[in-house]
Amino acid sequence: MAALVIGGFVWNANKPDRGEVSEKVLNENAALIVGEPAAPTTIDVFEDFMCPACKEFESKSGQAIVDAVNAGTLRVRYHMLTFLNRMSSSGDYSSRAAGALQCVGAAKDPAVFFRFHTALFDDQPEENGSSDHSNAQLAQIAAAQGATPATQQCISTGAMVAEADEAAEISRNQLTKALEGPAATPTVLLNGEPVPGILDGPGWLTEILTKETK
Repeated sequence: MAALVIGGFVWNANKPDRGEVSEKVLNENAALIVGEPAAPTTIDVFEDFMCPACKEFESKSGQAIVDAVNAGTLRVRYHMLTFLNRMSSSGDYSSRAAGALQCVGAAKDPAVFFRFHTALFDDQPEENGSSDHSNAQLAQIAAAQGATPATQQCISTGAMVAEADEAAEISRNQLTKALEGPAATPTVLLNGEPVPGILDGPGWLTEILTKETK
């Protein structure tokens, strides 16, 4: 399918990288992989912390994803894109928020990861707004979700922003292959293919979990 846009936000790549989606790259390039390796279903979630449609996706399906992970039926690989930096007041909020998530992910505490991930969407800056969160504020948000002092320090210093930017570019390349056109957020991939209807509520997740466990 050509230039599928699920959430309405598109990275305008001039010449998308063609070819097959790499399972190896998706597995190695996620900000964090949550869920048991033996879970019967694995999905890839692509988001940008400045993306309003991603906030909507989180509000409608976030808890269902957490519940499925906790039930052992789902494994999730999160990929944070950064193409909406241009819509943030600082000009680099998507990158800094993605770097903060990398810091939280490095602590390997899925519960804190989920809480921080949700908190950043709950407190999402406005597109073209007058302000967004500083690194210090991102660290404070992480602290409120249970992040350790070491993780807070990682966030406040922006220690993993460059790594997050590199990961975002790699993830974007995989997503353009999957969509056969410009990358869009939010997108969920199952076996390298986009899942439809993800902004309609958690029914998409119920459907794929039912199919994958039959």
